[in-house]
Amino acid sequence: MSAATADPHTVVMKFGGTSVADAERILNASKRIVEAAEAGSRVVAVLSARGKTTDELLAMAHEVSERPHPREMDMLLSTGERISCALAAMAINDLGREAISLTGSQAGIVTDASHTKARIIDVRAERIRDALDDGKIVLVAGFQGVSTNTLDVTTLGRGGSDTTAVALAAALGADVCEIYTDVAGVYSADPRIVPDARKLPVVSFEEMLEMAASGAGVLQLRSVEYARNYGIPIHCRSSFDPGPGTFVLDEEQTMERPLVTAVTHSTDEARVTLTGVPDRPGIAGEVLTALAEANVNVDMIIQNEPESEGSMADMSFTVPRADLPGSLDALEAIRESIGIAGIASDSSMAKVSIVGAGMRSHPGVAAKTFSVLGEAGVNIEMIATSPIKISCVIHEEQVADAVRQLHTAFGLGADAVLPEDPSGKHRPTVKTGDGEA
Repeated sequence: MSAATADPHTVVMKFGGTSVADAERILNASKRIVEAAEAGSRVVAVLSARGKTTDELLAMAHEVSERPHPREMDMLLSTGERISCALAAMAINDLGREAISLTGSQAGIVTDASHTKARIIDVRAERIRDALDDGKIVLVAGFQGVSTNTLDVTTLGRGGSDTTAVALAAALGADVCEIYTDVAGVYSADPRIVPDARKLPVVSFEEMLEMAASGAGVLQLRSVEYARNYGIPIHCRSSFDPGPGTFVLDEEQTMERPLVTAVTHSTDEARVTLTGVPDRPGIAGEVLTALAEANVNVDMIIQNEPESEGSMADMSFTVPRADLPGSLDALEAIRESIGIAGIASDSSMAKVSIVGAGMRSHPGVAAKTFSVLGEAGVNIEMIATSPIKISCVIHEEQVADAVRQLHTAFGLGADAVLPEDPSGKHRPTVKTGDGEA
């Protein structure tokens, strides 16, 4: 998929589940969409399922099946977003603007055939462009598409409406992709754990990628990848507050960043440990291939090499907690052929991370992180690093304390003083649904 030539003043607005949870909120979202259109923008809005609808649909599936078939699960889950779009289109039409709601397949969202975790491979947006040319507001059901080879309905996984919105923004050459949520932007930590967490005015794509991968739930990881690859500015903002939120931009568009930007966490981790693994080339590749074929995403990996000749190795890695049953099934299938002595798992793991572009040029961040956690009595089970991130796997019950201690130690509170930016790059001028920001 390649980014299209920019259409005049095009904005993509995505509203999350809490933003369309009931009739009043659907009307509120519809008014914001109409306001953007009245301001002169061509508007495409992507809507999530209402409130807890997706969770309710999942519960329905498990009422009739212990392990629902993935294809039928996608057929079921895709209905929630369609309901939201149809209702919003009705409201917009009553507000005096013509609107049309489209399913993911009608909107041209083409994916691979990986049910419940499909990836977008193309956006054929001709029908959307035709509707925009006719002066219509286009509402697209998020989180879904159609498989290119089977023509089956597919879904993109949790948070997939973000990816739908950014992919449409890239295909349409939109000026900005606005992500509306129940929070005012991206924060230096989860405000539910750290009350004095501060809203970040701007975050680089690289930082946001690391934050999303480390548990920050404001934006889906793949949506940030799309935005970075196609140069689409993201404006993450509140559905209920008209003020600016957080801009996610190329690093050269941002001001010099502080040492650490944010502390993120995830309580959705499980650890798998393989004991008695033969010490020969290719074993790790066979293990990870089996997991990849089961559509399991492996995060941290540690392999302990044996000290003496002929001894066996151990290998540990983390996977999303929801993927643990599938991971164990895939590993049991190759256990005998590879010669693995034992498979153990722990579903009570969590991950805490610090992220910051400033870490590239400042030594000692890792030492400080480990010292702070040690002084707080937090035991580190696994460690992974990148140039702008340090992640530690810890036990779930220690997450809140670890986040608070790190947030305080790196001075990330609401009273933190950000460096001045004489160029003004921290407030980029992009066309939004409310005019320029």
